[in-house]
Amino acid sequence: MSKEIVNLDAPLFVTWYQCLVSSFICFILSTSSKIAPNFVSLPQGSPMKWDVFHKTPFSQHTSKYSVLCCAVIVSGFWLGVGQENEAGSLSIVGTIFGVLGSLSLSLYSIYTKKVLPIVDQQIWLLSYYNNVYSSIIFIPLILLNNELGEILNYDRLWDLKFWLLMTAGGLCGFSIGYVTTLQIKVTSPLTHNISGTAKACAQTVIAAAWYEDSSSRSWLWWFSNGVVLAGSAAYTRVRQIEMEKAFSMPTQSKEVKL
Repeated sequence: MSKEIVNLDAPLFVTWYQCLVSSFICFILSTSSKIAPNFVSLPQGSPMKWDVFHKTPFSQHTSKYSVLCCAVIVSGFWLGVGQENEAGSLSIVGTIFGVLGSLSLSLYSIYTKKVLPIVDQQIWLLSYYNNVYSSIIFIPLILLNNELGEILNYDRLWDLKFWLLMTAGGLCGFSIGYVTTLQIKVTSPLTHNISGTAKACAQTVIAAAWYEDSSSRSWLWWFSNGVVLAGSAAYTRVRQIEMEKAFSMPTQSKEVKL
């Protein structure tokens, strides 16, 4: 949320509250499905059951054409980093954290795909588990980050508008989390990461074109972003062809049997 509106220097607390809101939504829906199953349908499960941590095999083949598209995307980013360095706007710390963030997202996507079979491919149930566990994990992190004093001394802590904004943020976070898991479920972790990369790159290009003078950027900078977007588009086409082949094979097998 905007610092001008909330002005609370406690990012972990804000994230914790969003997880708490998402957990509450899942709990209400789960309880409602038990009371009125004809009106609300939700898979049953409890976050207190630890079988979700059991290991399950996960392997997904990536074609050489998909790998080639990924190589194109990486080369575009590499070229863009070089241009930022020449322009004097490169932040080494920012680059390192960006890479670590991408690594975390990749691992999250892979593990999400891995554990979905444990919850019978039920996105609602996995969201319930994730948010309850996150709500617990964030508590010691908030204390370690010394955010408790910031929260208690916040002058708008008992302001209804503040909590409405926080709750709205939680609702948005829940929606984004659901769509993210849905995309990973119906595609693949790699596809999810590529789509996020393309979105971020497109946002960068639009922002640079809208808020900056286009001449302030070198042609290689624009070219590097074009390479990333072209590689992402090529990956999309490759995966589309592969998925069409995968879905057509069962149909062909049935026709042969008939």
